[in-house]
Amino acid sequence: MNQMNWLVAYPEILLLVAACVVALVDLSVTDPKRRVTFWLTQASLAAVALMHGMALQTGLGAEGAAASVYGMQGLVVSDPMGHMLALCAALAMMLTLAYSSPYVGDRELLKGEFFTLAMFVLLGISVMISANNFLVIYVGLELMSLSLYALAALRRDHALATEAAMKYFVLGALASGFLLYGMSMMYGATGSLDLSEVLSAIAKGQVNPTVLTFGVVFIVAGLGFKLGVVPFHMWVPDVYQGSPTAVTLMIAGAPKLAAFAIAIRLLVEGLSGLAHDWQQMLIVLSVLSMVIGNLAAIAQTNLKRMLAFSAIAQLGFMLLGLTPTVIDSNTLPAANGYSSAMFYVVTYVLTTLGTFGLVMYLSRAGFESDEISDLAGLAKRSPWLAGVMTVFMFSLAGVPPMVGFYAKFAVLQALVVTNDPSYITLAVIAVLLSMIGAYYYLRLVKVMYFDEPAGGAVPVESRGGVGVLLACNGAAALVLGLLPDGLMALCRDVVVRALAG
Repeated sequence: MNQMNWLVAYPEILLLVAACVVALVDLSVTDPKRRVTFWLTQASLAAVALMHGMALQTGLGAEGAAASVYGMQGLVVSDPMGHMLALCAALAMMLTLAYSSPYVGDRELLKGEFFTLAMFVLLGISVMISANNFLVIYVGLELMSLSLYALAALRRDHALATEAAMKYFVLGALASGFLLYGMSMMYGATGSLDLSEVLSAIAKGQVNPTVLTFGVVFIVAGLGFKLGVVPFHMWVPDVYQGSPTAVTLMIAGAPKLAAFAIAIRLLVEGLSGLAHDWQQMLIVLSVLSMVIGNLAAIAQTNLKRMLAFSAIAQLGFMLLGLTPTVIDSNTLPAANGYSSAMFYVVTYVLTTLGTFGLVMYLSRAGFESDEISDLAGLAKRSPWLAGVMTVFMFSLAGVPPMVGFYAKFAVLQALVVTNDPSYITLAVIAVLLSMIGAYYYLRLVKVMYFDEPAGGAVPVESRGGVGVLLACNGAAALVLGLLPDGLMALCRDVVVRALAG
């Protein structure tokens, strides 16, 4: 194991260089559609995705802990779980930019900084995913967050977007303070910022338990803000609604993979010795998020706000998968839970990409298509678009055979197989709340197929390749629901290797 090996971060280094190149090249681009900038960005992201894919394949071929390689004096780790999440994040960002380009072009936001900031968002995500040190996690988090703040404020002449950016910045800064203060308390208690050394110090028991407990509270609170779960959810609906839909998708998509990654890195790889403390906190956050998210979503008339409260409830459901912990030397309950949570967040991001992508597809200059009533009669205007949106709504609701059903089933199964009455009770609560949540998803389907538009039917403009991508996205949500075993097995394999490493 070469602790000085800086090549473990070669995808991140390439991404940083590519972002700088895109920013410089765009200075000489005069085409208002920014075709050169767009394709250079997509080619760079494709190269990064290819690197992570090759590294994932190599890591899966290694034996046991050999699949994890540490570098840069142990600050970063290269393991199959990290490469899989980074690969998914790169693909998600590529799809986000493909969906977003026509939308931002109609609003005169298609500029070089849009692409450069998107690449820095992905760079921050990649740094968080590969971090093996508290400060590296924080640096990646701030890089991603500051880029998203700037993107949310990109539409400077729009009052709602400016208000959303201010709320996002102020509450995001508060979340960062919570997380940083928790990390400082961990350092004070253990004398190290390295995750493996913190884990070792906690295992030896030579630390102040009170300081550790307070540190865990602040860290979980910071993670709760970044995930947008109750009671740290107040920024989510306003930012989702106020930001340009392209930026909303950037916030709602790939960063959720990073939030899952740092939850695993911090709580599991660094603080598993305190699992009893953070496990109870996650259960409370999860149940509150499912209750408030689902009930508040029912009352919404704005589609983006409805999807924001939906995201709160969905991430609350995902947190259930992080609650089973390692029991003595038996990692089976934890592996089941963590792999189901990983499968859930990956498939949720896939569905979210299509949902917001379709909202942008229906939008045009001067019209956002972000009210639920804007989708009235969509089945008559564009049957295939209504069908694709139905697939996404059924997936979010957990209706078989969509992938969302299997994702929910995997999390519930991970809870039930523990044979612990408290976990079984949690599973029952989650099922009941999911049934409540199905109402507002199915209401949208009813609006598309049975309601008449208030101002008469408005034809849907064709956007060429974006429509093909949407169809492929919907097909992926259906196919992965019919054949989930491959992705589920991959999630389980990479999680087991991460626990072993």
